[in-house]
Amino acid sequence: MSRLTPYIHEVEYSKEDLKRLKTEFAERQDTKGSREHQVLFRFPTVYVVHDQPKSRNPEPEYSVYIGETSNIEARTSQHLTVDTKSREDWLGLARSETAKMFIIGHEHFNKSLTLDIENRLMTYMLGVNAVKHLNNRRTNQQLDYYTREEFDEIFTHVWKGLRSKNKKLFPAESIVRDSALFKASPFHKLSEQQLLAKHEILSAIQEALAIGKRGQLIVISGDAGAGKTVLLSSLFFELFQNENNEDDLFAYQDLDAYMLVNHDEQVTIYKNIARRLGVLDKEETRVSKPTRFINDKPTVESGAEIADVVLVDEAHLLWTQGKQSYRGKNQLLDLLDRARVVVVVFDKSQIMAANQYWEEHEFEKLRERAAASIHLTNQMRMEAKPETVQWVRDLVDNGDISPIPADNKYDLRIFDDPTKMWESVKAKSDKTDQGLSRVLATFDWAYSSTPKGTNGETWNVEVGDFKLPWNTETRLTGSEKRKVKGLSWAEQEHTINEVGSTFTIQGSDLNYAGVILGPSVKWRDGKVVVDAKASKNKNATNRRTLADGRKVVVSDELLRNEINVLLTRGVHGLYIYAVDEQLREELLRAQEVRNQQAR
Repeated sequence: MSRLTPYIHEVEYSKEDLKRLKTEFAERQDTKGSREHQVLFRFPTVYVVHDQPKSRNPEPEYSVYIGETSNIEARTSQHLTVDTKSREDWLGLARSETAKMFIIGHEHFNKSLTLDIENRLMTYMLGVNAVKHLNNRRTNQQLDYYTREEFDEIFTHVWKGLRSKNKKLFPAESIVRDSALFKASPFHKLSEQQLLAKHEILSAIQEALAIGKRGQLIVISGDAGAGKTVLLSSLFFELFQNENNEDDLFAYQDLDAYMLVNHDEQVTIYKNIARRLGVLDKEETRVSKPTRFINDKPTVESGAEIADVVLVDEAHLLWTQGKQSYRGKNQLLDLLDRARVVVVVFDKSQIMAANQYWEEHEFEKLRERAAASIHLTNQMRMEAKPETVQWVRDLVDNGDISPIPADNKYDLRIFDDPTKMWESVKAKSDKTDQGLSRVLATFDWAYSSTPKGTNGETWNVEVGDFKLPWNTETRLTGSEKRKVKGLSWAEQEHTINEVGSTFTIQGSDLNYAGVILGPSVKWRDGKVVVDAKASKNKNATNRRTLADGRKVVVSDELLRNEINVLLTRGVHGLYIYAVDEQLREELLRAQEVRNQQAR
């Protein structure tokens, strides 16, 4: 047996079957049986209780609990006899005739390592489509410890061992890691910077609630991929639990807390997380778009009870003027009137609509009065050399195109044909270990949520002979719609044959992003410039009315932000095709310099 190979056994979820397994090992005379008995019943272990209730759905649906223990017999007995009296999830598992349990042991398991294995298993299982309920109530992030350097490899062996026994419940690691729920999971191990930020935020919330403060703002900022959403998701789970939190820093019970996002794709992701973890209320008001919350909740002035904590992901998407059913003037200010504490993730460089625009001094006033202002600096999305990240930043921020740096970690390519780029993206998407790759474009082609015609016509992105439907234009049958329900745009298999925009991809990432820079992005006089007249994004090109009544054009800033969002989606690679001939030639020239240096 390899030093990194785990012992994994599946038993019926009962004290009797566990006892049977123990007796079986005890009766074996060989050295391996004796050692396996010792590792499983005297060492720390991790366990996965799973049940597959009867369902009309042809695909399997599981309820899962993951735990760790230093005594698997005592812990199983506790779950079956004690926990069933206080928790419905354990009562349901105890009464089920189909529940089973995987017991996972390892020669190198210690308390810290089993806690880390438990935590990552929870992170993974949240991203498994077959798991409909994940009944855990805590996170167990460990810092450094003996055998920490073995953790990643041991976990992969554990997952492969579980997968060999049940491929539906334990799909390939690469498939799980592509899931939007996995990427936004509250169980991700936080970096030291994120942990410090989390403690600072919880302290500020605790202080505000303890002394009855109202309208307290906490701002989380940072570049794309800095880990803002993962930090907020961790807070989301911690605040939404219905039990006292085990962290001594924060031990409030039954907080009136909400998660708001002004983005349909992200609302779906957070609702799915909350459903699977059992922290979503029946009316689903705890996770919603801001307008619904604002219209339903009383203000401070009304004298009614306001919310305790409101978390806002992608707060740069909040409206700063009235629109549709929202009749106010600024959604963030309205949220502060309806909550004791509002925690926002805000990235000014991702504002792309005039009705989201902030005058610089307005937001700085709010930031100055904030109870805490946290800036995350670690760029976690693009797994590239610093020179490559800087190349993208120079193009976006300064309009400069320098020779593309050589980078064996990141696949940055320029194409002279959009069809070839799409075919390359498809090839990546077809590979299990490189999936979740899509084509995106600046919003330079007409689109409407209203069908284009009655004969199945679609709104398309067209460049020469290249032609693909925009965004969510593909017509699906009823069964196809059910299959993709709850999945983000990029996770739906058919969207490899569509072109996405910032409206479908913002807040998410891809392994490889193929980006079409449309006619609004040009190369003129030695700079990348934007041409508002060539854009179809009316949200960005419409004039903005300022507080003093002046109407101003802010399209240059907003269209550059659109480019920023698109070019920073790819984790492992970025492919670019430019419609503007001069821009395309300049980008190809920058690539050729790199290629010549590599020869």
